Amino acid sequence: MIRHLVLFKLNDGVVRDDPRVVEGARIFASLGEKIPELRFWECGWNVSDRPIAYDFAINSAVEDAEALRAYVEHPEHQAGVALWREFATWVIADYEF
Repeated sequence: MIRHLVLFKLNDGVVRDDPRVVEGARIFASLGEKIPELRFWECGWNVSDRPIAYDFAINSAVEDAEALRAYVEHPEHQAGVALWREFATWVIADYEF
């Protein structure tokens, strides 16, 4: 199995109730039901107010590298990424467990 973690940081001046952000969170929240390669899916807003904290996180798992590739290339995922690219940056980590 591969764990896929993503941490998002909203760009300066962008707030959670920005309509683009609301839509981006909605799209990502729905991916667990739309992408069959996902074995585990959760996402949500950070509750910490520490200055080094990121704003939004995805924690997911897929079976193997082929499934990860299918997830990354899936049109629903790509639509979410395109939207988030407008208002945030992110870092990822993929590791076997």
